[in-house]
Amino acid sequence: MRAAATEGAVDTMTTRSEPGHGLSALMSERRQLINLAYRLLGSLAEAEDVVQETYARWYAMSRQQQDAIESPGAWLTRVAGRICLDVLGSARARRERYVGEWIPEPLPERTEWISGRPGGATVDPADRVTLDESVNMAFMVVLESMTPAERVSFILHDVFCHSFAEVAEIVGRTPAACRQLASSARRRIRESRSPASPTAQQAGIVKDFKQAWEAKDIDALIRLLDPDATAIADGGGLATTFLHPIEGGGQVARALVEIADQKPGDVTILERTVNGQPGLVAQQNGVTVTVFAFEVAGDRIKRIWAVRNPQKLRHWTS
Repeated sequence: MRAAATEGAVDTMTTRSEPGHGLSALMSERRQLINLAYRLLGSLAEAEDVVQETYARWYAMSRQQQDAIESPGAWLTRVAGRICLDVLGSARARRERYVGEWIPEPLPERTEWISGRPGGATVDPADRVTLDESVNMAFMVVLESMTPAERVSFILHDVFCHSFAEVAEIVGRTPAACRQLASSARRRIRESRSPASPTAQQAGIVKDFKQAWEAKDIDALIRLLDPDATAIADGGGLATTFLHPIEGGGQVARALVEIADQKPGDVTILERTVNGQPGLVAQQNGVTVTVFAFEVAGDRIKRIWAVRNPQKLRHWTS
C-alpha cells in the first residue's frame, strides 16, 4: 500500500520549503493535501473545504509566526489531518440522517479532481486525486466502517508513509496507540478484501455485464453475478433509487432487468474508469445520472455500487 503515496509526491512531514516559505512551495503541497483529504473523507467537496480551511489558517498567521515554522508542509498536513478528524467525527451523525445508503463520492478517470470549477475548465495538476488501489470503491467503503482515529492513523501511515510519531501529533494519541489503531484498520482491510482479478479481466466482465443488462438477459446477468452479490445505491433523497441493499445474485439480476425496462430511451451506458477500476456511467442528454462501481472476485461480480446523488456527480459531466 505504500506505493500509494501519490505520483511524484513528497513526504510532507519531512520536506522543508524554500527560504521565506514562498507561495510556490506552499502550493506544491496542495495535491498531497487533496489526496489525503479525499481518502480520509470519501468526499471531494469536503476534501476541498478542508484544504481551503487549512490554507486559510496558514494565511491567518503573521509572517513572524509563519517564518517560525520549520516545515510548512508538515504544518499543513497536521492541520489538514486534524480538520479531517473533526469532520469524520461529525460525519457519522450527518450520515445517520442521510436518505438511504451513503457511498463515497466516485472519482472520474484522468480529470480526477476539478476543484469545483465549471465543466470544461483546464484541470490544475495540483487539484487532482491520484488513482491507485487506495481509492478503489471497495477500499473506500471499508474505510467508512472504521473509527475516525483508525482511518486517520491507517491512511497517514500505510498510504502516505508517515511515522507513528508524526501520526500521533495529528490524532492526539501516543505513537503506540496509533500503531494499534492502524493495525486494527489493516485487519479490517484484510478481512474484507477479495482476491484481486487482473484489470483486463475485470474490464471484460464489466463489458459482458453491460451487454447482458442492455439485452435484459437475466440468465446472463445471473451467470456474471456472484450468488451472494450485493447491489447498493446512493440517491441521497435527490434521485430515485432503491433505499436498501439488494442481496443475492438472482435478486440483483431481476432488479437490474426491472431498471432496464424503466430506463428512458435517451439514456446511454458507457464504459468508464471509476476510482481507478473498470466501471459504467449512465448519461442522459450528455449529463451523467449514475456512476456504477464494481468489485470483481475471480470471474464474478461480487458488489455493485450505484451513485445517483447528483451532488456527487458534478465532476462527471464535461
